[in-house]
Amino acid sequence: MSSSVAKTTVKNARRQPPGLGRRQFLRFVPEMRRDPLRAFAELPRRFGDIVRMKGLWTSFQLNHPADIEHVLQTNSANYRKGRNYREMRWSIGNGLLASEGDFWRRQRRLAQPAFHRQRLAAFARVMTDATGEMLDAWQARAGTQPFDVVPEMMRLSLRIAGLTLFSTDLTGETEQIARALDLARAHTIRRMWQVVRLPITFPTPANRRVLRALGESEKFIYEMIRARRRGEIETDDLLSLLMRARDEETGETMSDKQLRDEAATILMAGHETTAIALSWTWYLLARHPHVEQKLHAELANVLDGRAPVFDDLPRLNYTRMIIEEAMRLYPPAWAVSRTAISDDEIGSYHIPANSEILLLPYVTHRHPQFWEEPEQFDPERFTPERATQRPKFTYFPFGGGPRQCVGNNFALTEAQLVLAVVAQQYRLTLVSGHPIEPEPSITLRPRYGIMMTLKQR
Repeated sequence: MSSSVAKTTVKNARRQPPGLGRRQFLRFVPEMRRDPLRAFAELPRRFGDIVRMKGLWTSFQLNHPADIEHVLQTNSANYRKGRNYREMRWSIGNGLLASEGDFWRRQRRLAQPAFHRQRLAAFARVMTDATGEMLDAWQARAGTQPFDVVPEMMRLSLRIAGLTLFSTDLTGETEQIARALDLARAHTIRRMWQVVRLPITFPTPANRRVLRALGESEKFIYEMIRARRRGEIETDDLLSLLMRARDEETGETMSDKQLRDEAATILMAGHETTAIALSWTWYLLARHPHVEQKLHAELANVLDGRAPVFDDLPRLNYTRMIIEEAMRLYPPAWAVSRTAISDDEIGSYHIPANSEILLLPYVTHRHPQFWEEPEQFDPERFTPERATQRPKFTYFPFGGGPRQCVGNNFALTEAQLVLAVVAQQYRLTLVSGHPIEPEPSITLRPRYGIMMTLKQR
């Protein structure tokens, strides 16, 4: 190879995408803190599908599905969980969400059987029964006082997760868990914005407050573990599977701390995302009565007034498409981050080792090249015919590749069944004048909740 060709090759290998230099990035930070969704959505309009940001470290925002596929699937071995996930370990531990390498692969392999299809079929009855009990409690408020649908969905999804995955009714712990989650989420966001982070064990008032709340809320997890250790509970649920598992090399079982980390991750992170997806679904249905009418028509045709069972789900196609479209517009996990282990090349651009990679479902789910009228709520985008026309990773509410959410089918099954059960009995209507605004923190919650009233069908 001639010296001129070699120099050209090296130059191309170090080609940098357009974006924000240090000064521009510093001016961008206040805008990003004020309205992250708008700020990140604006960057690809200015710079294209790969945006470079030079701050304390170099970050790249990837918006094209082919580049996202490269990071999450094709070359996933070169990318570990991003800095934000590592910051979350103080609250949820080193469970499936935050762990890495061989330890993560082992934990994933152990947890996978709890979410197999045959188990989902058994879980379906628990999901519909719990929803029916929630509706019994709703009868007193039908047509009367408004209520926030978000905590209702949180309580329901937490109860379903406890009953199905841990054989435990967590109704009594709901408020304590919710308070701990709120404190941990707000504290984590504050720490993510801090340039200098004191250890979480440093005795500041905020650290003490949040650690005390987490300690109180996780007592029930340790009690579940102790009850199984004592032989008081014999089940084949997720926690029991994890407790029986042994390391292939050492023969050791998981410590109570490891079990706590996995249980906290799946229980706390998992139930919140499903609840948020359902909350946004009720909001969108209330704003689009023609979609709600088609939903009611499908439910009447397939179910004829009875409760749905697992085998009904393949015929409740429109019900599923509503959930999928709600998660397109308001993906609960609105941002995903990775850190490059070694140098890479994406879209002919050089990606240095230790760069932070930002993948934003909220932005890519609105990519104008792949989504016509992207701000419109149109469940029929997810008909098989239209869905197969889009490239992979135009839609990734559960991530993708080897680290795709282990509970994605569980979450979709639960959301589909809850929507079918509730919509047969009630219409949920929005309270006029109540502000609806997405809050992009750890998840994409409604900042002020979603106030609604019930109308009996």
